[in-house]
Amino acid sequence: MQFFGGTEINPSPPAITASGNNGHMIYIFNRNGICLLYREWNRQLHTLDPQQDHKLMFGLLFSLKSLTAKMDPTCVEKVNLGVPQLPGQGCSFHSFRTNTYKLSFMETPSGIKPSMYPLPIAGFASQALTLHFVCIQLILVTHPRTGDLRESLKYIYNLYVEYVVKNPLYSPGTPIRCEPFNTNLDQYVRGVG
Repeated sequence: MQFFGGTEINPSPPAITASGNNGHMIYIFNRNGICLLYREWNRQLHTLDPQQDHKLMFGLLFSLKSLTAKMDPTCVEKVNLGVPQLPGQGCSFHSFRTNTYKLSFMETPSGIKPSMYPLPIAGFASQALTLHFVCIQLILVTHPRTGDLRESLKYIYNLYVEYVVKNPLYSPGTPIRCEPFNTNLDQYVRGVG
């Protein structure tokens, strides 16, 4: 394929790895655009400083959510581009794919606790904790041939609830520094295929 400058572009993505290790990176943002967690596994090229990368990713998601809400064929009352939408409001966007990666996205409404996978936490009496669920945005970037990851994002959110939200040492809105969460997240994302 020829691109404008005459540079040859290879339209086929790299092969899926045999080990299932197809996750490239994950972002977790709060509703204000603060990156609570950034992890990477197979990112080959680092072009930006991390803060600029986080801003660009959050801006991309904000724009895509606004665009999908504006183009929603089922909504009679159209919102203006750039007007913030509440989670679950309007047409929702789940993923997009390029020839080199797939970006999957999930936004959680605040105050709602989805069905939980049983994940025991040693040393924590979870029934005695007061839980505050806040809106977070999960972004998982994987190999382009990876299938639908909505269930995987729900599972990652459940890991977040079990190991971060229920952790009495975690202060909401601060960067996530929880080794059990990181370990389980790494193990799970490495198995996504």
